[in-house]
Amino acid sequence: MENDKLVLRAISHLPAGHGQGPAFDSVVLDHEQRRLRRKLLTTLGGGEVMVDFPQTVTLDHLGALQLDDGRLVDVIAAPELLYEVRGRDTAHLVRLAWHIGNRHTSAQLEAGRLLIKRDHVLRTMLEGLGAQVSEVREPFYAEHGAYHSHAEPGHALLAR
Repeated sequence: MENDKLVLRAISHLPAGHGQGPAFDSVVLDHEQRRLRRKLLTTLGGGEVMVDFPQTVTLDHLGALQLDDGRLVDVIAAPELLYEVRGRDTAHLVRLAWHIGNRHTSAQLEAGRLLIKRDHVLRTMLEGLGAQVSEVREPFYAEHGAYHSHAEPGHALLAR
């Protein structure tokens, strides 16, 4: 069949700085897309890569997918529309992080700032708490929960 496309198969993921050599292609994925277990990805070159890992993983920016034929596909974190949240001091920033977490919102935690996906309701809440909130566009590296993601199937069963 002419329309059949060869689907490549990823057998492992390599961390950033893996040192395994150059990749032949790459995928650009946002934060949610980089958190996967089973997914068909489209490379920048138009190829398809099937990822089917035994467990959910988060692919590192500048990491790679290793294919069953030995080739590599680079993973690039896509820039996303985010809010940068800053507090008056460290204690204030910690309190802001607590309020963000209390709303089950993913956040990237850094020494002097927090990053969250844009949400006008959260922005209003954070500004009401004295935060400085500005719009940025950059890759997002949110923390993952210690036990499970609220987006995973079965969360409702765990909450009962």
